[in-house]
Amino acid sequence: MLGWFKKKISGKDREEQGADTGDTAAVAAPEAPEAPEVLEPLGTVEPPVQVNAAEELEQPPESASDTPASVVEPAGKTPATGEGAEQEKPQRPSMFQRLQKRLGKSRNHFVHRLDTLFRGRKEIDQELFDELEEILITADLGVGTAMELLDATKDSVKRQQLSDPQALKEVLRDKILSFLCESDQPAELVLPASGPFVIMVVGVNGVGKTTSIGKIASKFVKAGQSVLLVAGDTFRAAAIDQLKIWGDRIGVEVVAGLPKSDPSSVVFDGVAKGVAKDYDVVIIDTAGRLHTSVNLMEELKKIKRVIGKNLSTAPHEVMLVVDATTGQNAVSQAQMFHEAVGITGLTLTKLDGTAKGGIVTNICHELKIPVRFIGIGEQVDDLRDFAPEEFVDALFSGGEESAS
Repeated sequence: MLGWFKKKISGKDREEQGADTGDTAAVAAPEAPEAPEVLEPLGTVEPPVQVNAAEELEQPPESASDTPASVVEPAGKTPATGEGAEQEKPQRPSMFQRLQKRLGKSRNHFVHRLDTLFRGRKEIDQELFDELEEILITADLGVGTAMELLDATKDSVKRQQLSDPQALKEVLRDKILSFLCESDQPAELVLPASGPFVIMVVGVNGVGKTTSIGKIASKFVKAGQSVLLVAGDTFRAAAIDQLKIWGDRIGVEVVAGLPKSDPSSVVFDGVAKGVAKDYDVVIIDTAGRLHTSVNLMEELKKIKRVIGKNLSTAPHEVMLVVDATTGQNAVSQAQMFHEAVGITGLTLTKLDGTAKGGIVTNICHELKIPVRFIGIGEQVDDLRDFAPEEFVDALFSGGEESAS
């Protein structure tokens, strides 16, 4: 969990807790209470993923539980408890299997089309490359990234003297992974040497920004970090209320002002409190805005300057939340926000929807901005730390049936 945050442990904590293990949750203070169960914020959301009843009920079937303890089971009948019942209990899907399942639609838009293209082909010819080019471009990879992938594939065919079309799938997989990894940045490049880790979250309306903030805050709380939320979106009373709901549910304080109040003033007070009270993490919400509005982007620049007045090195992370289903518009948003406030990390939401998997590759390769989190569902743990190799493995894996 939060591998990119693993070095946000003070020197004193390191001495007490020993060497860094690479897992934030593992080095968290043992006295930290377990975070309460996080519920989704109020509002319109997609129906939650249906959970199999067998996963919720840790008990034998009804017929077995109704049997009195004194009754001896007939010979040859499997006991209701014990080893036999354990073997019959369905296995809960692993985190990777859940990721694999939620990326099913993205996989259909891209990898399954590749499989259809390569299946039955006996040779690699120009017609195959023409069809491959169309698949790459329509998978939201973008023209530039798609052409680089196509050129890399052609070079591999020449250098390795490939003749089997099926081998091209592995070439594409490796090249896409290299694009995702090239934007990764070591944690020490964004983490402060002392004081709270300040995250300024930006994005247009409707991308799931405030919900993502709540889920990210929940991750830090579970890792044993003290978190302060700042309601810098003062233009919408609903945004303030939503952040307060998240604060109540995960047990963290929220600094908020009145609706329509100056957002910079609220942010200034929030950061000042984070420094004075020695919080580990301060997460600042900002108003959703069109990236094409000059005045609104200027307001973001002002907020960023105000953050630095209380803590000269802050914000340490300027995180852009984008809706992956918006395709190339997500790239345009990232470019405009990056020019205005210098984006250092991305959260991509709704990858379990109609998003085409190529958008992740395109943003990483074109902008060289690392993806921190990906959203693959409505549940709290469906906001996943982004691991490039795990993502590519899930995207290129067999099919959804393996995750069911």
